[in-house]
Amino acid sequence: MLGAAGTLVTGALLATAIATPASAGEHHKKGSAEARGVHIAAARAAKEGVHWQDCPADWGLKSPVQCGFVTVPVDYARPNGRTIKIAVDRAVSTGGKEERQGSLLYNPGGPGGSGMRFPTRITTKNPLWAKTAKAYDFVGFDPRGVGHSAPISCIDPQEFVKAPKADPVPDSEADKRAQRKLAEEYADGCKERSGALLPYMTTANTARDIDVIRAALHEKKLNYLGVSYGTYLGAVYATLFPGHVRRMLVDSVVNPSREKVWYQANLDQDIAFETRWGDWKKWVAKNDATYHIGDTPEKVQAAWEQLRATAKKDAVGGVVGPAELTGFFQNAPYYDSMWATVAQVWSAYRAGDPKPLIENAGPDLKNTAGNIAAENGNAVYTAVECTDTTWPTSWRKWDRDNTRIHQQAPFMTWSNAWMNLPCATWPVKQQRPVEVRTGKGLPSVLIVQSTRDAATPYDGAVELHKRFAGSRLITERDAGSHGVTGLVNPCINDRVDAYFLEGKTDAQDVTCAPHATPKPTAAPAKATAVAAGKADLPAAR
Repeated sequence: MLGAAGTLVTGALLATAIATPASAGEHHKKGSAEARGVHIAAARAAKEGVHWQDCPADWGLKSPVQCGFVTVPVDYARPNGRTIKIAVDRAVSTGGKEERQGSLLYNPGGPGGSGMRFPTRITTKNPLWAKTAKAYDFVGFDPRGVGHSAPISCIDPQEFVKAPKADPVPDSEADKRAQRKLAEEYADGCKERSGALLPYMTTANTARDIDVIRAALHEKKLNYLGVSYGTYLGAVYATLFPGHVRRMLVDSVVNPSREKVWYQANLDQDIAFETRWGDWKKWVAKNDATYHIGDTPEKVQAAWEQLRATAKKDAVGGVVGPAELTGFFQNAPYYDSMWATVAQVWSAYRAGDPKPLIENAGPDLKNTAGNIAAENGNAVYTAVECTDTTWPTSWRKWDRDNTRIHQQAPFMTWSNAWMNLPCATWPVKQQRPVEVRTGKGLPSVLIVQSTRDAATPYDGAVELHKRFAGSRLITERDAGSHGVTGLVNPCINDRVDAYFLEGKTDAQDVTCAPHATPKPTAAPAKATAVAAGKADLPAAR
């Protein structure tokens, strides 16, 4: 159990807080330097604990949320070498002492997403999480390289957000050469600005950091909630530390296959986005009386192509070109909570009011803190995906594959390709991904997934379900919003509560009807979940 701020645990508690990796079934190579390094770092963290105090004023996290740091090695093979501090925060459970079951650690996705807003689900009394909040302290953290945890950078933030950028869909070989040059320069910028941490920006190292956080929280075993990329992070943690998992729920699942991580996963994502883009076009057409964009999906698509062409010729407000349009409009296939907002903004533009489109899709150069966060998130996304695994270095392969996929999925294939292309010339050694699999002591993992998710296609959940023996899969059919557990659907919400509160899962996998379809609203609104690069902050991958 978590003690008071600064309190050292007793020797007996220390022994239970840090199970020896080998005895816990840790799937590191037996006796590896990294396994020993985690054990050493966790022992130190358990002794030190977390010195909880009010969060710094500029973090935007008000009391009763508390903040602190956990020290981890940069390189787990050298635990006595350089260290960094991982920012953590918490809101304590709302129930009585007899109800408390420990800490629940959260990761929202990315790579590059911050989990530091998670404790506010308690302080704002989020009704979907009220029951779970009685049993758990809600704990968030900034993963290594993110936010307040030794943040990395690859380019000046003001340059990163400057618009309009080039149309991501190339018209010529010259366009492709220009994008290749930008990608190579970005990769070089990552090394120049963040080279000291870059070789260690991997999912495996972040999973090791989580185990050190677990020890610092004085928890014998981890309770974990991961969304989007957070599911892959959780899967890697469960593979490396199966005996350290108490309860794990993963929502909107990255395909953990080594063959998918990460090049093929992005190509699969392009196709899934096109499917969900089609779902949104049908909804817009059905509600043409509200939006006046087109009364068939084909007319909506034609209107989209016209908008892109207009913005390419003359950027809206001087800042919104095709790249910025794609960045904003991909909110719709990501989250159906954004369906109405994106349609409202588009409808207003067509009615002669470009202001909502400029505000939502264009940069805000005066928002220095926001731009720093956006650039940092993109840097971490790139660093982790590029360092996690080997990527094709042949431009011919990139060109052939993305040209082929673009023919069937034109909405975001090329913009996705350019975002990932720095990995083709990545300046540090690329690793081999962890082979995700069941290990000794791993309890039943709960997997939640919608069938039409664009960011993490449904096959990823099926694949993880196969790899984790005893896991249970809850499928939300005919739905596609990314991040299912944050939506109102009692078929899912009740099972999430039962899992975290009682450890219960159904005897068999479950299929739930979809949550309610969004209702059209007419008034233009400022978007609240605008895509940042990969539209993955807070839940991008």
